[in-house]
Amino acid sequence: MDLQLTGKRALVTGSTSGIGEAIALTLAAEGTSVIIHGRNEAGAERVAEAIRTNGGTATIVLGDLSDTATVGSVADRAMAAFGGSIDILVNNAGSLESKPWFYSTPADWVDNYARTIGPMVQLILACVPGMKQAGWGRVIAISSGLASSPQTVTAAYAATKAAELNLSVSLAKELARTGVTSNAVSPGTIWTSGLERDFRAIALQLGWPDDASQWPALFGAEDGPFAVPSGRVGWPADVADLVTFLASPRSGYINGANLRVDGGYVPTVN
Repeated sequence: MDLQLTGKRALVTGSTSGIGEAIALTLAAEGTSVIIHGRNEAGAERVAEAIRTNGGTATIVLGDLSDTATVGSVADRAMAAFGGSIDILVNNAGSLESKPWFYSTPADWVDNYARTIGPMVQLILACVPGMKQAGWGRVIAISSGLASSPQTVTAAYAATKAAELNLSVSLAKELARTGVTSNAVSPGTIWTSGLERDFRAIALQLGWPDDASQWPALFGAEDGPFAVPSGRVGWPADVADLVTFLASPRSGYINGANLRVDGGYVPTVN
């Protein structure tokens, strides 16, 4: 299937590793010019070089999105990179903070919201007007299964992810009949290098083989810690493939949706 993405321009925040990296690489493989964003220059260079080596087009914009002034600079530099505007905005950047309910302060909740929702809104306000003027665009929020099925140890983080779903729907309504769509993607447990580091102790405690390539299936098995109906935890490519389709002209009738990529783990109908 031709996704008709050749010549489109995308900003993927937090794309120096993990899910964001996979999204950037997959978009580029479909012909999209991609702006790699993050705080790690070496990681950004590595992803950009991988794209260029495969014949794609990539540029780098570094910046910490927790700083309001920096967000504005990231938006300006990203839009200038490929001719003054972008067609696709993937709001992926974020960090998972685990604190039990009664160990989280009100300041923790406010800080989580400010670091997650604030930059997302600021980038939308900066980038979407150009999409509206062009009559076409895609805004995609990378949320989480925790938005629909929160856990006590990630309460503040999960609440911000639920806000991302709400934001995506209200934005879709605001952009009605403009040619610009807004959707959210909610990954479940995705096997990134960071997750492997975090769960190594659990795997070794359970007496699993030292070969980490076997762990995704063991974690997702019926008697595993996650018991994913699909029989494994996810790979970054599972998310990237869906995001790339949503970013394409082929997805024009999907709007204001939350699409889960979790192997059936979250027990809800949406």
